[in-house]
Amino acid sequence: MMLNHPTLDKLERLRFTGMVKALVEQTSVPGIEELSFEERLGLLVDREVTERNNRRLESRLRQAKLRQQACIEDMDFKSSRDLDKSLILDLAQCQWVKKQLNILITGPTGVGKSWIACALAQKSCREGYTALYLRLHRLLQELPIAKGDGSYTKLLARIAKVDVLILDDWGLAKMSAENRRDLLEILEDRHGTRSTIITSQLPIDKWHQIIGDPTLADAILDRIVHNAYKINLNGESMRKKKKI
Repeated sequence: MMLNHPTLDKLERLRFTGMVKALVEQTSVPGIEELSFEERLGLLVDREVTERNNRRLESRLRQAKLRQQACIEDMDFKSSRDLDKSLILDLAQCQWVKKQLNILITGPTGVGKSWIACALAQKSCREGYTALYLRLHRLLQELPIAKGDGSYTKLLARIAKVDVLILDDWGLAKMSAENRRDLLEILEDRHGTRSTIITSQLPIDKWHQIIGDPTLADAILDRIVHNAYKINLNGESMRKKKKI
């Protein structure tokens, strides 16, 4: 079967790369002529949809900048760290993102808090949502710089529209007055409209103290704690176990 090269060129210009690949592949499939026009067209369209979905997913994952390549299917439920398998599998359905709920993951260093956060965010990307990974301490250092160079408003707007925001390593250091105001600004923009995952070595009942100012601490915690799933991990560092 001869390929219509002008047609292929037009499909390329239209960026129908999936259809181009499928059309070329069909030339080497024995008996393809036995399929009806509608059936062959359906195969081409299916391939184009798959290609476009894959490109969108790759773009979402690239923009998410996840710290670890983690996915729900690789989750370790055998290690003794009080991880609720039924809860994780329920969260993997991503209804919490649809309902704009939060997830708070606490536990000692090395038990897999960041990994679980990245796995949940990765699953969200696969379901069509956007995500972004940020280390909270570094973000709070960058925000004053953004104010100085005029990019502060743009940065906050970018963070506000992300469907799933990971704030990793919450509570590494006490917050300054400027830190508290910036954090409240971020969480206020997202409250009731987007989902946030927070990881911390500190138990939730210590967060008020680490924030500092009682009034702002109340306001900040009110926007993340009451509408959140809570995952409290225990046990030895998973990093140590991997070295044994």
